[in-house]
Amino acid sequence: MNPSTVKTYLPWVVAVALFMEQLDTTIVNTAVPAMALSLQVTPLSLKAVVASYILSLAVCIPVSGWMADRYGTRRVFSIAISLFTFSSILCGLALNAPMLVAARILQGVGAAMMMPVGRLTIIHTFPKSELLRAMNFVIIPALIGPLLGPTVGGLIVHWVSWRYIFFVNVPMGLLALWLAHRHMPDYRGDAARPLDVVGLVLFGSATALLSWLLEIFGEHRIDATSAAVLLLLCMSLLAAYFWHARETPYPLLRMTLFRVRTFRISVVGGFVTRLGVGGMPFLLPLLYQLGLGLPAWQSGLLMMPAAAAAMGMKIIAPRVLARFGYQRVLTVNTVMIGVVISLFSLVNPTTPIALIVLLGLSMGFFNSLQFTSMNSMAYADIDPPDSSMASTIASSLQQMSMSFGLAWGSLIAGWYLGDLPQTDRMAVTTALHHAFLTLAGLTILSSLSFWSLRPGDGESVSRGSVRVVE
Repeated sequence: MNPSTVKTYLPWVVAVALFMEQLDTTIVNTAVPAMALSLQVTPLSLKAVVASYILSLAVCIPVSGWMADRYGTRRVFSIAISLFTFSSILCGLALNAPMLVAARILQGVGAAMMMPVGRLTIIHTFPKSELLRAMNFVIIPALIGPLLGPTVGGLIVHWVSWRYIFFVNVPMGLLALWLAHRHMPDYRGDAARPLDVVGLVLFGSATALLSWLLEIFGEHRIDATSAAVLLLLCMSLLAAYFWHARETPYPLLRMTLFRVRTFRISVVGGFVTRLGVGGMPFLLPLLYQLGLGLPAWQSGLLMMPAAAAAMGMKIIAPRVLARFGYQRVLTVNTVMIGVVISLFSLVNPTTPIALIVLLGLSMGFFNSLQFTSMNSMAYADIDPPDSSMASTIASSLQQMSMSFGLAWGSLIAGWYLGDLPQTDRMAVTTALHHAFLTLAGLTILSSLSFWSLRPGDGESVSRGSVRVVE
């Protein structure tokens, strides 16, 4: 393919796939109460439908880099889109909660290959001076998914069955397949490396067990002794993986990349920050529908301002980073996210809609700047031969943190709710308010992880991107 043609069309190929994935995620969050009623389970218990999807992402993403290097980005990307589309149909046909969770796990496997391979292709195609601009171009169209998802999901749930929220992926998947066939470059690794099967088993088992533990513990169905034993087993599996990764020449996730300071701060700091914000997309629809008594379509409308603000921030983020630097932006912006989360604890049935919209705009604005900063800084000092492994590690830990953040947020809300019924509007609202305050505190504390950044960190991506735009 002509390099200039690839640079022109590749961002659109990846953006369409991300749009489909983001649309699916936000639609599901809005439809949780209706799905719970249809499947005869409690709304908080359906966090497994969301968490299982994100968990399968975290477990399978480490394999995506190896598959792309071995079989080529175009083939893996196309297979991922096909699997995501097919599993979406299975989700819509699910008869009960376990079947839906199983289909969501399969859907997450497709997304696990789709997102990191798309990001890897962008990294291979664009130099660092154009990387931030290219990544923002991809994200802006993809953010239309979160912008439309809550409203579309709310309208679908209001007028027809919740099952149709998964069928909307079918035409989008076919379009993404056509674009990938026409415009996706086919990059491969310079040298074939064997798949680290032992590392995959150790890391995948530890990740799955920890997420399962959070899910079960959040439902109060496990005693403290059993939880402690399972947690110890999980930590042992992770320790075994770290030891294994040091000894094998081709580890699943190469931990030596954490010696790169900016990569380490971005990934580890981002992991902690996402633990605080990861539960918000799940908890806010519950606040609006169960706490405030709003119908699904109105709840969806209230989720739109965050996506709209996120799109606006993506446009100005390069200039903000070039003007203030990564250190100042990440330190201050993380605190601002925590403050906004805490303000949601003041939302009650008497709160003006305009104030809720303002909070949503603020949340989207600061979250967008945070994720743009963390995701781009991760590659500022990474050498090109290590870009595939860096993308795999960053994507894996990002999805793990979102999964754990969702489970953590639901666990906290369930703990504050206690034995009170989830049909008690006042009790649900109070529990969610306390959960927001707890998540806000964790997010503010995570700003400490960015204090070790230096004033010039990240300039290789922020300064060059602004020069290209201007």
